[in-house]
Amino acid sequence: MGYRYAVIGSGRQGTAAAYDFAKFGEADDIVMGDMSLAQARRAAARVNRLTGRDVARGVAADVTKPATILRAIQGADVMLSGVPYFFNLALAKLAIKARVSMVDFGGNTELVRKQLALDGAARRAGVGTVPDCGMGPGLTITLAVYAMELLDVPEHVYVYDGGLPQRPRPPWNYELTFNVEGLTNEYDGDATFLRDGRIIRVPLFSEFEEVDFPPLGKLEAVVTPGGLSTAPWSFQGKLKTLQNKTLRYPGHWSQMQAFQDLGLFSLAPVAVDGKKVVPRHVFHALFEPKVRPETIRDVCVERVRALGMKERQTAEAVVEIIDYADEKTGFTSMERLTGWHAAIAAEMLARGVIPPGAHSVELGIPAKPFVEEARKRGLNITERVGVV
Repeated sequence: MGYRYAVIGSGRQGTAAAYDFAKFGEADDIVMGDMSLAQARRAAARVNRLTGRDVARGVAADVTKPATILRAIQGADVMLSGVPYFFNLALAKLAIKARVSMVDFGGNTELVRKQLALDGAARRAGVGTVPDCGMGPGLTITLAVYAMELLDVPEHVYVYDGGLPQRPRPPWNYELTFNVEGLTNEYDGDATFLRDGRIIRVPLFSEFEEVDFPPLGKLEAVVTPGGLSTAPWSFQGKLKTLQNKTLRYPGHWSQMQAFQDLGLFSLAPVAVDGKKVVPRHVFHALFEPKVRPETIRDVCVERVRALGMKERQTAEAVVEIIDYADEKTGFTSMERLTGWHAAIAAEMLARGVIPPGAHSVELGIPAKPFVEEARKRGLNITERVGVV
């Protein structure tokens, strides 16, 4: 007997996760929910077509109408939230009420903290929840934990990741492959790192460096917030250093810095011709059409360097992934890495590998079993450990 999954928000990443449920998650039934019934049905039809199974079905489910969500998730083993991050706390409470486990794509650490505070309620309901899954945060953190486990005593962990077009085109050299709300959420505010074992705040777009990432060549890395989720607090006392940077093609960060300096990522309304407008919404309206391609051919890269001790010697563990859009299924790399990280976590909840309660990615998802599952899906995760 298999499992029943519910996906709320049947967009790109939600559909990729549903595909994984059908192919690897022992799904007997997948409910694809969306505020657009037509979109939900298209997503379900795509999953059925790709897997050759009549396993997914589309229903109307609007996050602003809790009754529709409760109907959609009734009887499910696990719900996946594929909607913007600011809906996830309310959805987590609904999932606990319905006694359904939950994962989501996260995107805001403060909201994640509030979800983790539901631990007691989740345990009493006998369900589990893992917020902030996806490519980053999510997969980046799981790979960081995996790299740490390759050493006897990890001390310093450096994380890099980026979603990029395979063929960058000027002037932006960037393509948007997920919700624009998620992008600008990452481009506002400071980051939280561990340095010298202490929690510190590091400014946005700071600490620029060039990173050689064959076969893509030189990439540019800067600090962006939120990529580590709650991991700095979880590993305080265990690690001396934990930090992450986002990778882009050369020139991108100087453009974004200019927009930031203008205040275009702000959510505070400003007066324009006597009307109040939100700068970030103006940026969305202007920027998204320029960088949203009709056909996505992307590549996603992640690298974790963990330094510490192994067999009483100073050692380094490096874990990397380079993943390309899949021509056969039509899933982009961003969809694969984001959707499948959340899907694997959901499947671990369904199978009881992750117990009831509210769990952070870094403490809740077992890293080695996750990597084994990811490799079954053809994700090219490489690792090497050596003395330095």
